[in-house]
Amino acid sequence: MSETPEPLRARAEIDLGALRANVRALRARVAPGTQVMAVVKADAYGHGAVPCAREALAAGASWLGTALPQEALALRAAGLDAPLLCWLWTPGDPWREAIEADIDVSVSGRWALDEVVAAARAAGRPARVHLKADTGLGRNGCQPADWPDLVGAALKAQAGGELRIVGLWSHFACADEPGHPSIAVQLAAFRTMVGQAEAAGAEPEVRHIANSPATLTLPETHFDLVRTGIAMYGISPGPELGTPADFGLRPVMRLSAALALVKQAPAGHGVSYGHHYVTEHPTTLGLVPVGYADGVPRNASGRGPVLAGGKVRTVAGRVAMDQFVVDLHGDTPAPGERAVLFGPGDDGEPTAEDWARAADTIAYEIVTRVGSRVPRVHKNASAEAGRTGEA
Repeated sequence: MSETPEPLRARAEIDLGALRANVRALRARVAPGTQVMAVVKADAYGHGAVPCAREALAAGASWLGTALPQEALALRAAGLDAPLLCWLWTPGDPWREAIEADIDVSVSGRWALDEVVAAARAAGRPARVHLKADTGLGRNGCQPADWPDLVGAALKAQAGGELRIVGLWSHFACADEPGHPSIAVQLAAFRTMVGQAEAAGAEPEVRHIANSPATLTLPETHFDLVRTGIAMYGISPGPELGTPADFGLRPVMRLSAALALVKQAPAGHGVSYGHHYVTEHPTTLGLVPVGYADGVPRNASGRGPVLAGGKVRTVAGRVAMDQFVVDLHGDTPAPGERAVLFGPGDDGEPTAEDWARAADTIAYEIVTRVGSRVPRVHKNASAEAGRTGEA
């Protein structure tokens, strides 16, 4: 959703000007020859994939990244034609459609390579392939013992005109933990596996291992391309690394809802399911019409912070599916006044990191889980983005 009349119940305002500034700040952290990938998986971490992709490209990113092929195909359908990598595949996925849409695909094992080759033959054009190395994360990626076989098979397919090895890559496990010993181990393993592939004849366009925390703090990991996800949306990838402001970043999302009801309640009144909160004194209660169906974490019940009536309150009792309550302690804001769950913090509102602490999770999850019932209102779009990838 772009600029629209303000929704009455809830809205997630997306400051595209802040996103552009974040991309420029990240771009300034890498060497001139290193490219920036804007990762827009999971609907751009809940911020809206197509508008965020356009703004990121306008601000200096040169690649886009998604997890799922359906996400990548949707970007192509929207007219975005920048280099685009998609990395999470399962057997039977739309490899041919991706190849025909000029989407780069990631391969971690022989089954995937076989499906890519078959799809390339059906498409009548070579696939653009990034071979992924498991350097220690233990998720996707090819183990070092199997790497020579995968590289050899890919080079054979390349010689047959069925694919081009355009990328060699991996992913860190603990780059958000400063000084973690696995960082040096993984970087050494990556250098070794890249060296093996290149010695065998691979000539990749890009080698990449740096995610957001590595982009911010580990310049030796930048290689040809960095993949910036959460940092692009103005959230620090780890409190131990620093605040967004420490890196010149600004949170992009502001989540708010209109108070649906403000009412008097006597002392001793139970609030929400289970009566885990009981009023100590006569007070006023405010009803915030968003709940766990909208992405508000239920496990932040009794702890989640909300700016309402000019003060930061705490969720009173349990978060329900569609609503929760705050104790206003006698204040009487009018129904319809905005209650702000999180934002940049400029007006004293909580941040996504505050909610992450309340829910014992990470800020990535707080913004990404905001549900589809909450309209995204994109503000401060640029003219350049309007000309980038118009369908």
